[in-house]
Amino acid sequence: MVLSGGKAAATPHAPAAPRARLSLETGGRSGEESRAPLAGVRVAVLNFREPQQSVAGGAEEYAWQVSRYLAGQGATVHFATSREPGQARTEHLDGITLHRMGNRYLVYLLVPLWLLLHRRAFDVVVDSMNGIPFFSPLVVRRRTSVVCLVHHVHDRQFYAFFPAWLARIGCFIEGPVARLLYRRRTTVTVSESSRQELRTRLRWLAPIQVVPNGSPAARPVQRRGTVAGDPALVYLGRLVGHKRVDRVIGLAAELSERHPGLHVHVVGRGPESEALVAFAAERGVTDRVHLHGFLAEPEKNAVLGSALLNVTASEFEGWGLTVIEAAAFGVPTVAYDVAGLRDSVRDGVTGWLVREGQTLAEVVDRAIAELSDPARRAEIQQACRVWAGEFTWGRTGATITRLITTELPRSDRRRWAAGAARPLTGTSDLRLAVGETDPT
Repeated sequence: MVLSGGKAAATPHAPAAPRARLSLETGGRSGEESRAPLAGVRVAVLNFREPQQSVAGGAEEYAWQVSRYLAGQGATVHFATSREPGQARTEHLDGITLHRMGNRYLVYLLVPLWLLLHRRAFDVVVDSMNGIPFFSPLVVRRRTSVVCLVHHVHDRQFYAFFPAWLARIGCFIEGPVARLLYRRRTTVTVSESSRQELRTRLRWLAPIQVVPNGSPAARPVQRRGTVAGDPALVYLGRLVGHKRVDRVIGLAAELSERHPGLHVHVVGRGPESEALVAFAAERGVTDRVHLHGFLAEPEKNAVLGSALLNVTASEFEGWGLTVIEAAAFGVPTVAYDVAGLRDSVRDGVTGWLVREGQTLAEVVDRAIAELSDPARRAEIQQACRVWAGEFTWGRTGATITRLITTELPRSDRRRWAAGAARPLTGTSDLRLAVGETDPT
């Protein structure tokens, strides 16, 4: 699945990694499965949403791609998540069994109850903490390994979406409660910024490993002419409050005198969609702002690949998956110098960061001027493609696989290794640093 403005693309099941034939039943393995490093391992992935849902984003893409990779390594994977109206409660996709239950609030009650009822069915739980954890250590067996996945600290985000009293409860659960509950469980996060914020803002006690996002490989863009604008700016992602998409749309007005041909393309959907249409009308830029909504992958890539610059005004991110997606097309990004984005944007190399005392319009104007030099633009485009090439879902999945093999009890490791035609190698492989690039 590939992000297409906060939703999975229309071609969701292109393979991310070679997969063995999978038996969805817990028992019995094919010959190919028995050679896989996770053959016989039963994994539950708990995530707030799944990529087919209307406001799914980078966290959902990460959880799904990791699940696909684990299934490809022979694991039996069950993905427990929330359910949107009209979605099936159970579905089998990409060798994964999807279990959908509850709305955005009830999911945090129903998923732990489901896990409690099936606690003997799993060897590993990947508990994705989207501000609120699933409290899996309280309901699984003692021998079950739990990996806590945290994309970024949500404390300010609670106040952006909820009343102050409810935001304080959210911060208490994310901080002191989760800190103690997961203190003996390895935590995975996606950037060095997020690791630092976990330590400083949440005073996180557990060991933390950085495992970056992957990125879809850029495919050649089949252009039917270029998109409107000279220059053309693009925003790709969900239309939600903390992404501050209105600031990107506002560039069409703020830079109109210096760049009268500038157009802004917004690819994505979300609850802020109607408000952004009204905002563009209020600023008098409806003729130069294009709200595309959700686009299938070919159309999205055509818009993205034709843009001069990707712009995001988000105030907090775990990483910035769309930054790397744009970079794969040679498109640099302007973003604020905030946690996550300062990791995915290499300032002055693959994009520009808006630092304290600067405005988004000033930095975008400087970026446009710099990119007007053909030699400099070619240099930046090449740097973007090289940078994006360092991040693949295969590497992300391989790192999580190594982490899981180290987390499993020694007795279980011996049991699975004995049943595999290609056994887990010795301690030298298990000592591979979790954040390192996959050697293959």
